[in-house]
Amino acid sequence: MNSHKVRFLCSLFLICLCIFSCSNESDPQQNGGSDTKADQNILRSVELVDAAIGNYFSNESMSMARYYNPYTKTSSQERASVWMYTSAIEAVNGILKALEAQKNLGDTELYDRYNSKYCQLLEKLFSGLQYYKGTFRLVSYTQTKDWSVYAVNRAGAPGTADVSGVLNVYDDQQWLVRELIESYRLTGKEEYLNEAEYLAQYVLDGWDCSLNASGKEYGGITWGPGYVSKHSCSNGPFVSPLVWLSEIYKDSDETITYGYIEKDRSRAVKTVKKSEYYLEFAKKVYDFQRNNLLRSDGVYDDMLGGDDTNGQVVYEEVGGQRYRRHTNLNSRVGPAYSYNSGTMLSGAADLYRVTRDSKYLSELQALVSASFRYFATLDKDKPGLYSYDVSGFNNWFNCVLMRGYLDAYPYEMNAESPIQSFQDNLDYSWEKYMYESMLPTNLLLGWGSDRSKQNVEGMFIFAFAAEYAALARFITEY
Repeated sequence: MNSHKVRFLCSLFLICLCIFSCSNESDPQQNGGSDTKADQNILRSVELVDAAIGNYFSNESMSMARYYNPYTKTSSQERASVWMYTSAIEAVNGILKALEAQKNLGDTELYDRYNSKYCQLLEKLFSGLQYYKGTFRLVSYTQTKDWSVYAVNRAGAPGTADVSGVLNVYDDQQWLVRELIESYRLTGKEEYLNEAEYLAQYVLDGWDCSLNASGKEYGGITWGPGYVSKHSCSNGPFVSPLVWLSEIYKDSDETITYGYIEKDRSRAVKTVKKSEYYLEFAKKVYDFQRNNLLRSDGVYDDMLGGDDTNGQVVYEEVGGQRYRRHTNLNSRVGPAYSYNSGTMLSGAADLYRVTRDSKYLSELQALVSASFRYFATLDKDKPGLYSYDVSGFNNWFNCVLMRGYLDAYPYEMNAESPIQSFQDNLDYSWEKYMYESMLPTNLLLGWGSDRSKQNVEGMFIFAFAAEYAALARFITEY
């Protein structure tokens, strides 16, 4: 065959391919086009959130029930913890972020329809959050200070919650920091940023800056100011928000003053640019968790425990002042929960994005593979679908893992299969088990036979909504 004929046939093939491609693009319903799928995901997220607000929230003060049964149409008397409440903020942020992604590409239809509505809902949720707020005095590693932070439990009036001892935990503040920064970036409201930054400083006040025999910081953040154990959940979730804060102040000369411990055990302070401060601590928190809680199978254990003080916070006096003292932790404790690997995926992705340090990239790539291998099981419950553990709080934990895969995807395309597994599971459950605009706790096995026992955690419905919204954004952007 001569060269002219070959060129002609190749040209003909390309023309036919182009015609076929264009004909498919003209019918997105037929080929499941990305725009249609993104819209569908957003609308499903909207339906879940709207129903959940009606089912779990009872009045203008935004009091949230922990459980709701769609068959009996009853909610529990038990109020949601602040962690559970934050899941509602996350879902609303997710919708706003997906709408913004579409708007940035010139598709404003859903943005114009829903953005204002969910910005207003975000304001109501922030107002209701104040029922979890309280004030207490904390003796930390470097100072004694009064802090107004968020309690585990809701109070009867704004600002009156009991936040003493173990009644506030650092990870709850970290989830809030994350969502408040997202809310600020989506709305531009300084109130959200100010609160996020205040809470970030509170959490970093809990960083163990005590020095070991080599003169290096022990590092790590305990579960809360009333605890001595250092958890994956009180370190990993903080990495990404710290990176985000460093980016917010990247072009600013604003400074911050913080305390640290000298080698003679005296306390001192230093002043640095905010952008440098937040990024440096993001790296330190990430390194602490990786160095202390990464398992041989590539995922993360739950915590460091085995303390030498019987769980009691201990203090020391230096220069006539009382400070918290370091507690030795002797053992790593499991199990491995999916969210602890998810937060480190997100943290590695954000650190790589801003630093381009190849270590974060290689660690991210390894964690994508290890976590999917560990947490997902193909064909366990339904042929062709991946099952994830949904006992306990795992539905929400798995949402954090999916978020990690989404963050990792720009740098590790092997995250696509894990991401698709979440889309497939949500869609399967929506088509098979959707009832009264709610999904069951077990997406693949559905509702149980005893309808009186179908109580669903509110945070699970918001997690499913957040997943749908995040997947919509992913489809839009990639």
